[in-house]
Amino acid sequence: MLRSFSRAAPSSASLRVHSCRLQIQPTQLPIATCLLEGQREQRRHAGIHAISNPTLAGIEKRWEGMPPQEQADLWMALRDRMKTDWHEMTLQEKKAAYWIAFGPHGPRALPPPGEGKQVFWYTMLGVGISAVIFVIIRQFARPPPKTMNAQYQAMSNEYLKSQKTEAITGVSSEGYQGPGMIQSKPRRGPPPSEDDE
Repeated sequence: MLRSFSRAAPSSASLRVHSCRLQIQPTQLPIATCLLEGQREQRRHAGIHAISNPTLAGIEKRWEGMPPQEQADLWMALRDRMKTDWHEMTLQEKKAAYWIAFGPHGPRALPPPGEGKQVFWYTMLGVGISAVIFVIIRQFARPPPKTMNAQYQAMSNEYLKSQKTEAITGVSSEGYQGPGMIQSKPRRGPPPSEDDE
């Protein structure tokens, strides 16, 4: 059973030969197409070689200072090395690949020391400036209107009762115990007169 299965599944070498044969018939250039495939295969395997240890030494300290093109070239070389068997990679290559992929740099960089204190003090500065602006605006603002005191609002309650406003549930209803229109603190000074608007 295994022999028949192995015969049924062609090897990769025979697949290459078949692809050469398929290309031979329409183009009539059998040697050129097979040579091109061989050259592509050699280029693919020739580019995958161990990266020198001095290139990878201290990559954790040098990575942020490297130019972007050099970073990209090193990462591409490591990526090509990772496509091969990982048992063929050196320990330095494995460490460098892991650090570049998952290390604390770029968006994963650790915050600089003292950043929390700096954020706190800048926030306090913003709150302080806002408080100063609020106090300055309040100093130059007009006084509150004369209707914003408890005496005037009590007079408004009496007026609403005399007009029988909201006789079912409001101020004019029987046994009403709510504040009605009163919402401010009592005014200092004389009570409002009937002539006040």
